[in-house]
Amino acid sequence: MTGNENIPSKPLLIIIGGPTASGKTSLAIQIAKHFNAEILSADSRQIYKELTIGTAKPSNDELLQAPHHFISHVSIHKNYDAGKYADEALERLRKIFSNKNIAVMVGGTGLYIKAVINGLDEFPPVDEVTKISVREQYESKGLKWLQDEIKKLDESYFYQVDINNPMRLLRALEVCLVSGKPYSSLLSQPKNELPFDVLKIAIDMEREELYQRINKRVIQMIQQGLVDEAEHLFEFKHLQALQTVGYKELFDCFDKNISKAEAIELIQQNTRNYAKRQLTWFRKEKDWHWIKHSNFDVIDFIETKIQHGNH
Repeated sequence: MTGNENIPSKPLLIIIGGPTASGKTSLAIQIAKHFNAEILSADSRQIYKELTIGTAKPSNDELLQAPHHFISHVSIHKNYDAGKYADEALERLRKIFSNKNIAVMVGGTGLYIKAVINGLDEFPPVDEVTKISVREQYESKGLKWLQDEIKKLDESYFYQVDINNPMRLLRALEVCLVSGKPYSSLLSQPKNELPFDVLKIAIDMEREELYQRINKRVIQMIQQGLVDEAEHLFEFKHLQALQTVGYKELFDCFDKNISKAEAIELIQQNTRNYAKRQLTWFRKEKDWHWIKHSNFDVIDFIETKIQHGNH
């Protein structure tokens, strides 16, 4: 630690959550530098090597300020999910905690975080009849029908998932139908006691300020070359990793379904909607300490929690 004698008796995982564009990356780096900690990204989009600008990955300068894990971790051509992330993240934490007492996890993918903390049950196998039936209904009734079905059967997942990603919605609906349970319920209660303590911090921000930050960030992404990045990925638009905001809208533009200006507006709108669902999901979860990033001494808050052993 840096100038700090407060050392937790048991390893501590500090989790920074909250909506997109709320400042999670900079806050996580601030905390990691103070406690000489390593950072695990819990972002289901930044995990892909080929997606950079559109996922708002940390800059090279930011990556150099603290060790990062699970950034550009796998290719878009590989299937990756919350279960794989949980297995790999827990193994990485085991190694980190062998010589350090504090680690930081940061990201807006609540299911990744929940899978690490609560564990993940095996998903039931989905029969071909169900797969075909769900896909035929989606093709005839459209994305709105798919979104409505997920909201009806698993409202918790609806508020976490990118609802413009039909592949994720289809998978969740299939599991709901064959199991008779909400997809998100398969993220079970803890099976075993974790070998570390957890402190969950979420960034709170006025809705208008958050939306302004999102709109500004999208414009910055365009200026940084998001259109070129999407053009290079266009041939892979069918992949699950690319069924996501920031890329789908530009693919529609390349297909001449909408203009570039309309695509940019849609990216802003869909990102705002995603942030709104993230906020709803995080607020439904227990044990999050909500903080105002701009006027809050988070280091002092964490040290007080460590001193009193109250996470």
